[in-house]
Amino acid sequence: MLKSILPLSLIISLRFFGLFIVLPVLSVYALNLQGATTTLVGIVVGGYALTQMIFQIPFGVMSDKLGRKGTIITGLLLFAIGSIFCAIADDILMLLVGRFLQGAGAIGAVVTATISDLVKEEQRPKAMATMGMFIGVAFAASMIAGPTIASYSGVESLFYLTAVIALGSIVVLLKAVPNPPKITHTYNKKAQLSQVLGNSNLIKMNITNFLQKGLMTFAFMIIPMMLINNFQWVMSDLWKVYLPAMIFGFLAMAPAAIIAEKKGKFKEILAIGIIFFAVSYLIIGMSTDSTMFVIGVVIFFIGFNMHEPIMQSLATKFAKVHQRGLVLGIFNSFGYFGTFLGGVLGGIFFEKVSLSSLVIVIAIICVLWIILILTMPNPSKKKISYIPLTEEYTKNTHKLHSLNEIDEWYINDTENIIIVKYDSDKIQEDAILNILK
Repeated sequence: MLKSILPLSLIISLRFFGLFIVLPVLSVYALNLQGATTTLVGIVVGGYALTQMIFQIPFGVMSDKLGRKGTIITGLLLFAIGSIFCAIADDILMLLVGRFLQGAGAIGAVVTATISDLVKEEQRPKAMATMGMFIGVAFAASMIAGPTIASYSGVESLFYLTAVIALGSIVVLLKAVPNPPKITHTYNKKAQLSQVLGNSNLIKMNITNFLQKGLMTFAFMIIPMMLINNFQWVMSDLWKVYLPAMIFGFLAMAPAAIIAEKKGKFKEILAIGIIFFAVSYLIIGMSTDSTMFVIGVVIFFIGFNMHEPIMQSLATKFAKVHQRGLVLGIFNSFGYFGTFLGGVLGGIFFEKVSLSSLVIVIAIICVLWIILILTMPNPSKKKISYIPLTEEYTKNTHKLHSLNEIDEWYINDTENIIIVKYDSDKIQEDAILNILK
């Protein structure tokens, strides 16, 4: 499993590193460009997410139909081009164009779907947790590297670095990532969009991703601005808030993933993370000195890193094999829409409304969010059987459609096996084999 997952985890973490590395300093940098306003700065911070939102679903569907690798390469090239535009920008509008192009390379859902394709279902939680850990490390590294590099060589150098990273990721993809297996399924393709959009559990996960990413973007907008403008910090000192935040957040990540994946306590972990969000924003909004402000930031990142390793994994648990690209495309679109609105609305309201009032509204939203999460069931554990693709079994696979005890089944043509996911409390593998004979 690791041979397949590590290169993909490296690719997605490097891409997130490229996005994250500018976040600690972007709002302060953009505010000093020609034509900048706090509203436009908010769009710059969250702007890449608008095109991410628009292209997530087309990229996900394209990967389902035309292949994962070609779709990922296309996205990485767009990300590299956008990074160069950002690097050479000398006014706020040029920077906006670059950020929109960066976001057009919407490969997050495609990489996750590829991981789901390459590993067995029983190994998928570990694979998703591995990817989440890589993203967490990239997140932590970028929070420290961004302010440090920018203070010595300028924010422009960060964008050139992200372009190089994107091009290097293409090499990793071509050299180290195997081709996903060919999957055959017999579900009603015309009905899958309505099935996905009508799934109440997926709706709740989409809302969760929307709110989580919106709060993240708003946090990244106000943290550097507050520390520099209100508490008289300098850019080179920003690592002093991000380093402890990342350390405590990283320490919270593994226990959260283990409790969620191994114990099946997904919604409980999500609810605890939301409590951390509410508390952190109340502390940030009410702080009168930088020490309390930093404590609020640390608490926020603990909650954020509790969510991050399990969000994608939980979304895939509510999706069938032929829906993964579409489901993750919609899921990530909601997340990036939240990222965009978090920046835009943050920029508007930060200028017109006091931060202390804003954080009270955020805390109320978090309470309603927890109630929503608690109405969602934790996914039930299913058993998987891998049955040889013999001629006799192949002729009788249609009989599996009539069994309510079977969650889904499909054929892996690359490995010549029939994969059956079923409720072991209601049916056993021997009974499935007898039906296929």
